[in-house]
Amino acid sequence: MTTTPFGVETAARATAAAARATDLSKVYGEGETQVIALNSVSVEFRQAEFTAIMGPSGSGKSTLMHCMAGLDVISSGSARIGEVELTTLKDKKLTQLRRDKIGFIFQAFNLLPTLNALENITLPMDIAGRKADQAWLDQVVATVGLAGRLKHRPNQLSGGQQQRVAVARALAGQPEIIFADEPTGNLDSRSGAEVLGFLRNSVRELGQTIVMVTHDPVAASYSDRVVFLADGQIVDELRNPTADSVLDRMKRFDAKGRTS
Repeated sequence: MTTTPFGVETAARATAAAARATDLSKVYGEGETQVIALNSVSVEFRQAEFTAIMGPSGSGKSTLMHCMAGLDVISSGSARIGEVELTTLKDKKLTQLRRDKIGFIFQAFNLLPTLNALENITLPMDIAGRKADQAWLDQVVATVGLAGRLKHRPNQLSGGQQQRVAVARALAGQPEIIFADEPTGNLDSRSGAEVLGFLRNSVRELGQTIVMVTHDPVAASYSDRVVFLADGQIVDELRNPTADSVLDRMKRFDAKGRTS
């Protein structure tokens, strides 16, 4: 049994929920233009576990992640981070929760152009008035291959380098849960494997909790569990995945016509 930087034993963390959705629905529009992005989804993301969310385009993967992370307002049902119900929080409290408890890795990077790479990485901690753990920060920077680029601003970095900054920013503050939207989508295969390996190790060795949206069976194989969505609903789950087993499940959905 291992003690994490949070002072909680990893084995104990694995039995509790870091985030939970109950009958969560998300509807866009009204009448004939209404789109049901999520339809009464119930799912739990346990602490110290790496979960991948997969499904066809338009299945609700990113919508589920955004609702669970407090980035999008749900239409009905419940969304919790730990024991905190997101639907009861006013904007200020929700912002504070996202800042202090949640890490994000966005496909679109969301970096501030006026800050250099290091300043973008430490920005959430700076806003929260917390000092970075220098040893951990150095490890994160080395792992994502940014040691020589920390003084560069986003417009001086390639797309892949900007993605690495986004990954490092999410990990640097050691949040309770990290939501990742295609975190290796703009990386070459070697860099992507390094980042995914680091994410996996942060779960196994440090008790981190990660929820990752991906379309890549290889990326999903780094996780402990894969949750499959189709048509706004959870349709399957796979534990201890391999790239082949994930691809096989996805092919089954295609064969059933559950694509969009």
